[in-house]
Amino acid sequence: MNQRVELETVYYDRPADGVVVLTLNRPERGNGVVPEMARDLLEALTRFEKDKTIRVLVLTGAGKQFCAGADLVAFQQYLNERLAIEQEPYNARVLFPVTQKVVTCRLPVIAAVNGGATAGGLDLALACDLRIASTAAKMGETYIKLGLAPGNGGTYFMPRLLGSGMAAELALTGDIVDAQRALQIGLVNRVVEPEALMPTAIELATRIATHSRLALEATKQQLRQSWHMDLVSSMNASFWSVAALTHTSDLKEGIAAAREKRPARFNMNDKE
Repeated sequence: MNQRVELETVYYDRPADGVVVLTLNRPERGNGVVPEMARDLLEALTRFEKDKTIRVLVLTGAGKQFCAGADLVAFQQYLNERLAIEQEPYNARVLFPVTQKVVTCRLPVIAAVNGGATAGGLDLALACDLRIASTAAKMGETYIKLGLAPGNGGTYFMPRLLGSGMAAELALTGDIVDAQRALQIGLVNRVVEPEALMPTAIELATRIATHSRLALEATKQQLRQSWHMDLVSSMNASFWSVAALTHTSDLKEGIAAAREKRPARFNMNDKE
C-alpha cells in the first residue's frame, strides 16, 4: 500500500487507505524550515487536498526533531542579504504560508510530534486539528528567547487551546515543556512511547478516514468557523452545512449502514 514520493525536503507516503503521511526531512537542521521546504510542503498539501481518495493527513519530522521553526542559519543569511527597508518578515516568506495552508485545508491534519517542536514548529503543530506526542517530545513557544514575538500563529492558537493565562506563560517565558506537561495543559491530545507514535497516529488517521469525505470537510469547517462566531451564528452555519449533506449518497449509505448494523461503505473516489 505504501507509496512514497520524495520531494527535495519532504517525504509523501501513503501507508494506509485514505491516509497520507508528510515527513519533514531536514533532520540535520532539526527540520528547520527554509524556502525550499516551504515550497515542498505547500506542494504536498495541495496534492493531498486534490486527491479524492485521501481523507486524513499525518504530519511528522524525520530524526529526533519535529520542527525547530525557521532555520536560523537561513534566517540570518536572509537578514544579511537585504537592507532592512527591503525586508518582509522572514516568516511571511517561509513558515506562515505553510501554517495557513494547514489551517485552511479542508480535511483533518494530525501532528505526530516525534521530538522538539519549538517556535514556528510548535505553531505548525498547533495549526493541526489533533496532536499526538512521543514521550521524547519537547515543546516551547521560544521566540522570546531570540528577541522576537511569536510569528506563526501561536498567539492565536494557544489562548484557544490553553486559556489566556497558560498561553501568556509559555509565550512570555519561552519555557519548554515535556510531553506529559504538554498533555496536562492541553497542548496535545495523547502521549505515547516513541515506537508507538506513528502506529498510533496512522491508526487514528485510518479510523477517521473511514468516514465520509464530505462530512469530514464540513465538520472541520464548522470547528474552525466556530472560533469566530457566537452560538446562534455557529448553529445557523451548522444548519446550512448539514442541509448541504442531506441529499448525498454518503448520507443514504450512512443511514442504511446504521439500520443494517454494519460499517458504512462511503464513496472513496468521487465528491458530490
